[in-house]
Amino acid sequence: MIVGIDIGTYQIKIVVANKSAKGLPHVIGTGYAESKGLRHGYIVNTADVTRALLQAKRQAEKTAGVSIKKAYLSVGGVGLGSVISSGSTVISRADSEITEEDIEKAQEEAEKNIPEDQVLNRKIVHTIPIKYKVDNKVVLGRVSDMKGSRLESEILFVTSLENHLDDLIEAVEDADIEVVDVMASPLAASFVTLTKTQKVAGCVLANIGAETVSIVVFENDVPISLETFPVGSTDITNDIALGLKIPLEEAEQVKRGGMITTSYSEKKLEDIVSARISDILDLIDAHLKKIGRSGLLPAGIILTGGGSGTGNITDLARNSLKLPSRISNLLEKNERLQDSTWAVSYGLCIFGSSDNRAGSSASFSRMFRKIKNTISQFLP
Repeated sequence: MIVGIDIGTYQIKIVVANKSAKGLPHVIGTGYAESKGLRHGYIVNTADVTRALLQAKRQAEKTAGVSIKKAYLSVGGVGLGSVISSGSTVISRADSEITEEDIEKAQEEAEKNIPEDQVLNRKIVHTIPIKYKVDNKVVLGRVSDMKGSRLESEILFVTSLENHLDDLIEAVEDADIEVVDVMASPLAASFVTLTKTQKVAGCVLANIGAETVSIVVFENDVPISLETFPVGSTDITNDIALGLKIPLEEAEQVKRGGMITTSYSEKKLEDIVSARISDILDLIDAHLKKIGRSGLLPAGIILTGGGSGTGNITDLARNSLKLPSRISNLLEKNERLQDSTWAVSYGLCIFGSSDNRAGSSASFSRMFRKIKNTISQFLP
């Protein structure tokens, strides 16, 4: 049995699954509860988070018919980010053959070369190789067993604020659940929302949550950047409440396409929503420009999360980013998972099914390859 826990600012979602010998884990139960004690993904009250988690846990245990003792946990919020660093090493063997020790040494050098201000108070959650060079020549694929005199590595380090990660784990353990391992939310979601074709061509997956927007950029089938912004669909609700002069509860209904008794101008509503979505897309485009990928991702932007269905977001994204745009769907259909808002917790189950037990920061690259090999057998 594998359990994935996604603690978001709006909702806590739990997926319980059984390992399958022939494909993705089989979902046997789910549970969710309204989040409490969080702000922009930060825990501001551990006890409130634990109480909400216990509510979701009881529901998941009831639907699955099992007791939850261990789980894989997602980490997100504005404390999540990434940095790219490079390192190199001289090949150690006399016959010039590259070993796993040489690869690890090059990765360690890359970690040492991270600017101190970018890792201060932060913990490295994942170490993901972007590319290797052997004697100044780029190598596509595996470098072990090749021959050369010098190995260079370019590594993506996914980091989280250490105190936030510690608080998150503490809240889960207070609910009598052992945290087996953690994974960055955008990466977990990518396992069940992006096809291999999209990741090879180049795309950006944007998760629009209640108070944060997280993005992960893929190219050549590997993540090359990850970022989180302190804005989300709650800001759209607040803008609607202010613009239309209506209570927050009604503003939330309007945002979701519901009917209210107060009359308002459809044009004004569209302008309010479009303005805030445009602000979010501007942040995404600024990051793509920073990494040199603005307008250069053939598979475009794939939108997920609770705020991805707001207004005409796909049209705005297409026009603003000059990229193809679409709302994501779960690649594996399941009657228990209604939409892509379950992508993170289900992705964690895939993470758990990879038999990774050595700690995500040290072994993520090998685990990531294993997951890709597993899902590529039955996903497009």
